[in-house]
Amino acid sequence: MKKLLLGLAFLGLMTQVNAQQMVNKEFVSTIGRAEEEVTPDIIYIDVTLKEFYENGNTKKKVGIDKLEKDLFDSAIKSGVKKEDFTIQNIWSYNTPDKKKKDTDILLSRQYRIKVINLNNLDQLLDGVDKAGIQSTSIGEYDYSKKKELEKTLKTKAVLDAKANAQILAEAAGQKIGKAIVLSETPQQIIFGVQPMMRSAMYKGAMAEAADQGAGSGLDLNIKPMKVTSEVSASFELL
Repeated sequence: MKKLLLGLAFLGLMTQVNAQQMVNKEFVSTIGRAEEEVTPDIIYIDVTLKEFYENGNTKKKVGIDKLEKDLFDSAIKSGVKKEDFTIQNIWSYNTPDKKKKDTDILLSRQYRIKVINLNNLDQLLDGVDKAGIQSTSIGEYDYSKKKELEKTLKTKAVLDAKANAQILAEAAGQKIGKAIVLSETPQQIIFGVQPMMRSAMYKGAMAEAADQGAGSGLDLNIKPMKVTSEVSASFELL
């Protein structure tokens, strides 16, 4: 027991000595940055469907189940996987009819669709009646090689910090030694530029325009996003 206590005491003393040596060392601190622009290759599209009456005829309601099946079939046909098609939210609307005592209820559902093959985006809504599409928007976007990019940028950021420290040290007539402190900023990946989505809103009133030959697909203008990595570093001065 005494040997164990002596060992722990010796270890604690050595730790204090090493810490004191670190405090007494001269060092230079700097920040390193690295950035790169990449184009998102994964987009999550939010599509909201709403039941409607054909030509205003309350006896001919297009139900949410049919709209959902049409959207699902169209998404699968465009290359979306089954597991990448999910329901996000559900709503219902009362539609009062003066001729009836009861009010009809129109259902609305929002779906999130993960799209990897962006070349087929135009086909995503082709099989859905435009009168049943209440809105579409970009819910989220991502980059499939984000982890690899993050690793590369961290390495470049550390090298940039080392180069900056070397410049400061040489200005003072010194050289730098090993790194004694390395830390990342809390936000190491910053998505600066979001992809833009044009013609994102579809409503029942647009069905007539679609019938006249207007384009029915999604019109996306995907812009690159800037990914930034930043580290703080301290190097020993020699």
